[in-house]
Amino acid sequence: MTLTEIHDQIEQTSEQRTELWQALAKGHDPAVAAELKSLSKRLDALWDEERSVKAALRFGDRDHIVARARVEERLERAA
Repeated sequence: MTLTEIHDQIEQTSEQRTELWQALAKGHDPAVAAELKSLSKRLDALWDEERSVKAALRFGDRDHIVARARVEERLERAA
């Protein structure tokens, strides 16, 4: 997923969450509260994904970085 797609989903999910907060302010509804909790978890996941994508764009693929670090570590131990 691209950063633009992630930002679009964050925006849409945030708007839905705002609507649910407004509905919940009118009176407690367990279904609304459960959906609100679900949307909050979804937003957390989207923000995590955004950070991962930004890090990959800036520093490269995580697996490649880890592999390179392991090679360097082995070389240091051998020296």
